Amino acid sequence: MQESAPIFDNNKIPVKKLWQVIIASSVGTVIEWYDFYIFGSLSAIISLSFFPKEDPTAAFISTLAAFGAGFVARPFGGVIFGRLGDRIGRKYTFLLTLLLMGGSTFAIAFIPSYSEIGLVAPAILLLLRIIQGLALGGEYGGAATYVAEYAPDAERGKYTAYIQTTATLGFFVSIIVILVSQNLMGDAVFRDWGWRVPFALSGILVIVSYFIRRNMHESPLFSKLKAEGRLSENPLKEAFASKENRRLMLVAMFGAIVGQGVVWHTGQFYAQIFINKILKVDFTTTNLIIAASLVIGTPLFVYFGSLSDRIGRKKVMLGGMALAAIFYYPLFAWMSDIVDQEGTLVGDAYFLTMTGKVQLAFICTCLVTFAAMAYGPIAAFLVELFPTKIRYTSLSIPYHFANGVFGGCAPFVATWLGAVTHSNFAGIFYPIALAAITVIVGVIYLPETKGRALMD
Repeated sequence: MQESAPIFDNNKIPVKKLWQVIIASSVGTVIEWYDFYIFGSLSAIISLSFFPKEDPTAAFISTLAAFGAGFVARPFGGVIFGRLGDRIGRKYTFLLTLLLMGGSTFAIAFIPSYSEIGLVAPAILLLLRIIQGLALGGEYGGAATYVAEYAPDAERGKYTAYIQTTATLGFFVSIIVILVSQNLMGDAVFRDWGWRVPFALSGILVIVSYFIRRNMHESPLFSKLKAEGRLSENPLKEAFASKENRRLMLVAMFGAIVGQGVVWHTGQFYAQIFINKILKVDFTTTNLIIAASLVIGTPLFVYFGSLSDRIGRKKVMLGGMALAAIFYYPLFAWMSDIVDQEGTLVGDAYFLTMTGKVQLAFICTCLVTFAAMAYGPIAAFLVELFPTKIRYTSLSIPYHFANGVFGGCAPFVATWLGAVTHSNFAGIFYPIALAAITVIVGVIYLPETKGRALMD
């Protein structure tokens, strides 16, 4: 006879307890995103350490390809760690992903350069990047599921949106650490070896986060299933065995996550590449502009998550994707005009007037706003879509496949399209097309989950 499970009502959990859950989950997730995006933020610099310097453009695209490999690895991480999360628990799984992510990021700081060990250097870099992708494939599903299973039904969009801010905060922290390190060391030293310091700092951050997470309790809904002996024996098999669950995973992927993925990565990461590498605005100004837009835009993730509790997840998410599809081209074209009008070429970089900087920051804030609309409610939506015993697996697979293959590769694909067509704007049609397709599919097939009680 199975042990009787304690009664748990997520709608009556004390707010203080809920905030403890959110903070403990978010701290580690911010650090994991910092680890993941520090690579992308430094791709222009580290490309010359790990690839031949004779062709900087090829070196940069190769580095973006390695960056993209981490995204391609994410769905495999979702499969591996989703199964662990549904079998052994949410808490222990994302403790493991934290250590894997932090360890691989820390190790990147100590890879010898291409001039020292040749092709072995980019091979090691690629391997560590894949480990990062596998770890992140398990992290997000765990953190989102853990918080959502505590959150009250009527406010799940609001509380899970704090987890959604962690990707942007991790990106922001990576930019600040880079700028501070560069300022303290000087540009020449930073480009030579100082870029390794932000990677090495990850070791300290991960240790702190590990001790915070170690004291967390297991998700009460998972504990209830475990006490009742109702855990899934094979979450992956169950996720695909049910025709209805397969349909929901496909609808979630092509009616929400693909568009969300390209809008998030285009609005934040590709915008950084576009301004710095394509428009050739100086490195420091580019990162200050992106950082300013993230500071202004990050609270919007919570706002749109809360809004989805009132008017519905579907309207908010698809609205953000539709706005992106409509306004991306004119906004990116406007950025190019601003640099032409407000920039002064000094050496091989443009330096902007204050008017130019403010205008670019405004445009980037608009891009972050589209991302916040698409991304803010999506954790609540995905958790509400799938049953508890296969939730971690069922949401991780479509989320990381769509975000990894379509969203995460957006900067690489967009940069490659621009290079082969010799057009500054060719790359932007990739996210426009995918966002538009997602809106069409979502309008037709996407269910509304607002306020839905979580299924056992």
